[in-house]
Amino acid sequence: MTLLADLERAVGAANLIVDPTALRTYETDGLATHSAVPLAVVLPTDTSQVAAAVAVCARLGVPFVARGAGTGLSGGAVPVAEGIVIGLSRMRSILEVDVPNRRVRLQPGVTNLDVSRAVAPHGLYYAPDPSSQQVCTIGGNVAENSGGAHCLKYGFTTNHVLEVEMVLADGQVTRLDTWGALDLLGAVVGSEGTLGVVTEATVRVLATPQRVETLLADFGSTDAAGEAVSAIIAAGVIPAAIEMMDGLSVRAAEEALNVGLPVDAAAILLVELDGPAAEVEIAVEEAAALCGHAGARSVRRAANEEQRAGFWRGRKAAFPAMGRLSPDYYVQDGVVPRTRLPETLRRIDELSRRHGLRVANVFHAGDGNLHPLVLYDAAKGESGRAEQLASEILLACLDAGGSLTGEHGVGLDKARHMPRMFSEADLETMHRLRCGFDPDGICNPGKVFPTPRLCGEVPGPYREHPLERAGLAERW
Repeated sequence: MTLLADLERAVGAANLIVDPTALRTYETDGLATHSAVPLAVVLPTDTSQVAAAVAVCARLGVPFVARGAGTGLSGGAVPVAEGIVIGLSRMRSILEVDVPNRRVRLQPGVTNLDVSRAVAPHGLYYAPDPSSQQVCTIGGNVAENSGGAHCLKYGFTTNHVLEVEMVLADGQVTRLDTWGALDLLGAVVGSEGTLGVVTEATVRVLATPQRVETLLADFGSTDAAGEAVSAIIAAGVIPAAIEMMDGLSVRAAEEALNVGLPVDAAAILLVELDGPAAEVEIAVEEAAALCGHAGARSVRRAANEEQRAGFWRGRKAAFPAMGRLSPDYYVQDGVVPRTRLPETLRRIDELSRRHGLRVANVFHAGDGNLHPLVLYDAAKGESGRAEQLASEILLACLDAGGSLTGEHGVGLDKARHMPRMFSEADLETMHRLRCGFDPDGICNPGKVFPTPRLCGEVPGPYREHPLERAGLAERW
């Protein structure tokens, strides 16, 4: 077959997977409700191999999907059946650590946490910290514009990427930075792999804070915890992170790790403050007082680094700990204004009761980024009900003035809801940008947009597309 032979020439036989059993490793990402088996997987080791593989796909009109560690939670890295996966896991070199300018240049397969490990001896760290940071990669973080607990103060991936090298959909290699007249770098970060394949990134690293203090406040209701979040921000205190866990998630995490989380709490807040020592001391006292005024039953300050790390292990173990409560769970990701947190959590509880499925809530409360976990049993035929509940939670976020996604992306999972948030004119504008990068629509097709679109289509009455006239595409 010409395609496979050409791909083998592009990346070498050792970097090409065609075995049907091995291909199933790549059929899904972290959201296992969506899957497809690719025709082949290529595992390039450098930019030139990525460019060669993409050029083969472009010449033959074969769709491709770039993949990092496969930890995404929106179906963004799910392959196209009979298409190609370009796995970037073998491109994991840190190419340069520029300490004076606080920059790190690296390949996309480097894990998030390894960036901080590389610069820690110099008193630096990389701020974006998704819960999967031990395994998720910088390439995937760039694709999804990942955040994490500390994005409240330090921003998302887009705030820390200074430059990328990327392979465009025709195989050409280009570099984008923050200095151009057009913010094309800003368009690429968060584009979910639909504009090209990032093969190198230069990221900003920060000085390690002089002091870090972490509070654990427990509450008798999620309403009270939500009010505390709003009160802290309204008072002008900007923590590095404010995380909330409801009682269900607290109990699951504590049973898994035994780190001292209060299992009788209806909700807990983890409030972390960092910066100059004198400033942090004042801020931590104020945040503790505000939690108390909002109705916290107790507020504990981590006594040492070991206890602080234990609190965070409990928070970051919340997702996997769901396996103790249910054989299956559906992770959702939406955003609401901070002031609408209490009513939105009440709405989620109402939807949970209506559908007869439990929902655990774990989220970045400081910026209103919810991560409801819908618990279900696929063996009992509950998958459809769980998906419907997850969709209704997203629509509740939109009704509260929020967004479809905070950091997990749209991917396959939320594409059908895009018209609820954006007008047809909005979607057409986004699609025109995508077509500017990928006119043939072979780069991660079927993601983000609610229906398949051909580049060059004009909204309104049917007009035959040039690709249809040439017999290269058909409308369906």
